[in-house]
Amino acid sequence: MIDEQRIRETVKVVQDPELKKSLLELGMIRDISVAGGQVKLTLALTTSKCPKKEAMVAEIRRVLEELPGISRVDVKLTILNQEELQELFPKHPLVGVEKVRHVLAVASGKGGVGKTTIAVNVALALAEKGNRVGLLDADVYGPSVPVMLGLNDPPAWENQMMIPAEKFGLKIISLGMLTEKNQAIVWRGPLVSKAISQLLGQVLWGDLDFLVVDLPPGTGDPSITIAKSIPRAAVLMVTTPQEVALADVRRAIDLFRKFDMRIVGLVENMSYFLCGHTDKPIEIFGRGGGKKLSEEYGLSLLAKIPIDLKIGQGGDSGRPLMVSAADSETGRIFQSIAEEVAKDSESL
Repeated sequence: MIDEQRIRETVKVVQDPELKKSLLELGMIRDISVAGGQVKLTLALTTSKCPKKEAMVAEIRRVLEELPGISRVDVKLTILNQEELQELFPKHPLVGVEKVRHVLAVASGKGGVGKTTIAVNVALALAEKGNRVGLLDADVYGPSVPVMLGLNDPPAWENQMMIPAEKFGLKIISLGMLTEKNQAIVWRGPLVSKAISQLLGQVLWGDLDFLVVDLPPGTGDPSITIAKSIPRAAVLMVTTPQEVALADVRRAIDLFRKFDMRIVGLVENMSYFLCGHTDKPIEIFGRGGGKKLSEEYGLSLLAKIPIDLKIGQGGDSGRPLMVSAADSETGRIFQSIAEEVAKDSESL
């Protein structure tokens, strides 16, 4: 006769596909009962949108239906509560950022607006002014900082802490330095939050004046993790002029304000293109988006950055504009943004 203990022993082999641990040992399989050849149990998921839930349910049914006398397996789905999630994914103490004076999160809400370009070049502009600056690429789904800075090697480790790479006067860590090239990162929310917490706290940043954090687009787990982990972080919002970008930036602003995070200001990227023949600005993506947002939310429009071939060329070559052409007109715009960021931090 099959009893609950036998069911537990059998289902113990089923693992969470990402955590690589037994669902039973993780406490995600619960409420097991056996009666007349029918097994009932509950599978507690980390999120209702878990992409692997059907596969886990199918595997649970498969191993149990192989037992003699088991004719039916009913799996009820539920969600882990906050306390259970915290136990499953404990917060790593943010030891690494204890000596960081100011954290600047660069955010957009929308992909494709040049947020990473701005994060990298503002970080370089801050360093050029004599500040000790770190750059954290928290864009877990598309980490591009290693390409923009020409970094290929994984970080070294010391006493279970990562040692950031150093280049162009910056200390740098990116998830792209920890994964294989072209490897897709397919993680659910809790794993994303855990990764960002570790990138913040498990890195030997040392004494820094500024840690610039390049956030991924959207208003999901990465942004929320930063907001909860470092409530003192300031935010630099990035948009492009067209209306389709403004809607996403509005949502991001709303998120950060809900967490009482200070927004330093707004940067409008790809504002115009200077025609080489006439020096007349051509507003390819329309006009006024940044100004409209700044007035709507009472934010300072810190700069309007043009479409500049040197930005793309610098990013592709591993020598960003603030390294290859810091004295250019666009370089001076990045310097002015850095001045505003520094001025804002001094006012605290």
